[in-house]
Amino acid sequence: MSSQHIHIEQLSDIELVLQYKQTGETIFFAELYQRYTHLVLGTCFKYLKTEAESRDAVMDIFEKLLVDLRNHDVQHFKSWLYMVTKNHCLMQLRKHDNKSVSIDLIQPVADDFVENAEDFHLYKLNNDDDEKKLYEALNQLNEQQKICVEQFYLHNKCYQEIVDSTGFTMLQVKSFIQNGKRNLKIILEKNQPSTFQRFK
Repeated sequence: MSSQHIHIEQLSDIELVLQYKQTGETIFFAELYQRYTHLVLGTCFKYLKTEAESRDAVMDIFEKLLVDLRNHDVQHFKSWLYMVTKNHCLMQLRKHDNKSVSIDLIQPVADDFVENAEDFHLYKLNNDDDEKKLYEALNQLNEQQKICVEQFYLHNKCYQEIVDSTGFTMLQVKSFIQNGKRNLKIILEKNQPSTFQRFK
């Protein structure tokens, strides 16, 4: 089971999609869910504004994907998922508003459909001084966390790209990112409480 789990984590998005379509095994879909649920949640929150509605939307979107992935020829999963997520949110907004809401049929991956858009708004850079403080805080992380956080958030690299460039395992990369993100927030709020208290 353990070796199978590691193998699945090493598959690319498109390989997971193909395996799911060919076998119907939800374990491949579950890996896609793990990779992107936080990004979908962040995008939903951007449009819907409330956590409850956003979490409901995430469940609706992934339930829809269970069927749609079997019936669509998806070549670029992240782009397609962003389009599906955005359109779902716009449809939800349309239900609550009589105003016309445009729906994108084809939409490239937007800059906000990466985790840094929903996590690094915690450290919104209003000026050069804020940027300096952010990099000073990054330098206080341990080396592994610093490398992974910078590559993931500042250079928009995916987990697999970080694995390839660092030699860390997939589980290590995810752990370094999560722990680094938490430590970074602690450092920023400790050093600049008046500046960062609004982000708690």
